[in-house]
Amino acid sequence: MGKTILEVKNLKTKYVTRFREDVYAVDGVSLTIEEGKSLGIAGESGCGKSTLALSLMGYYFPPLHYMSGDIIVDGKNISQMEPDAIRKSILGTEIAYIPQAAMNALNPTQKIIRFIEDVIHVHNPKMPKKEIYDLASARFEELGLPASVLDKHAVELSGGMKQRTVIAISTILSPKVLIADEPSSALDVTSQKMVIKMLKSLMEKGYIKSMIFITHELPLLYNVTDDIMVMYAGQIVERGTAKDMVFDPVHPYSKGLMGSIIVPESGTREHKLTAIPGTPPNLKKPPVGCRFADRCKYATAECKVNAVGIREFGDGRSYRCLIDVEKLKEVYENEQ
Repeated sequence: MGKTILEVKNLKTKYVTRFREDVYAVDGVSLTIEEGKSLGIAGESGCGKSTLALSLMGYYFPPLHYMSGDIIVDGKNISQMEPDAIRKSILGTEIAYIPQAAMNALNPTQKIIRFIEDVIHVHNPKMPKKEIYDLASARFEELGLPASVLDKHAVELSGGMKQRTVIAISTILSPKVLIADEPSSALDVTSQKMVIKMLKSLMEKGYIKSMIFITHELPLLYNVTDDIMVMYAGQIVERGTAKDMVFDPVHPYSKGLMGSIIVPESGTREHKLTAIPGTPPNLKKPPVGCRFADRCKYATAECKVNAVGIREFGDGRSYRCLIDVEKLKEVYENEQ
């Protein structure tokens, strides 16, 4: 096993609405990522993926609130650090974040180099602008972006170029962990491919040590990440290698998620598309039992009243279900 770069233990965060209602968007999430590895997080809209991404930075502002748990980055626990300390010593150098719709995050009135100066001066206020420009120019060209982009405004760049520019800016200080939240959404296929290639290049060149890639597209994760976690209603319901999660999912939700999308891979083309009935539970009042029980055709009365923990079943795989893994696999085989 390699060095652990990020370790998260039983992280719980919530939103507090203007009506003083609590929404438990991340509930007991644990994960680890080793140096040189990438982890994909998948799930339908509203399952808590983006909230988890924000929570992992340890940078909380209303309506998002930290409840409990640990976030340990390269041996340093950042879960209860002050926001100003997080901004000055963690963001950008330890953890970098690429938000959804990142291409719209650039101020249209500023040149790209000004964003980079702002990022670097938070951590190194005395670094000369000439040195910053030289660093940015070399990094951009190494990542396949022309240095001329530094002197342009955001409005002069295409959507794909904006996205790649935001990624380059976010990783200019070579963070240990990069959290990419839907980095290829709203892009055409060609631009998506270039973004993915850039992220892989950052890993290969050592500019980032590890990566969390968040998306609702499981097949995309198969081609980008080493491992995949499936999230549902604020909890992780299954984890395994990318290959196992795409070709041999165990949890009924993971199985349904894979069955509802087209995967152009050998061995899955002949499968019929199926939909997952029902809707996710209200996270203001999460169910006491399995959160997927009301939508699961295998659920029993016990599933709806008993708390469900994570079960390990070898080779680093785990799932959250009361039904034994062998019984689940047997049921799946009989249905084929």
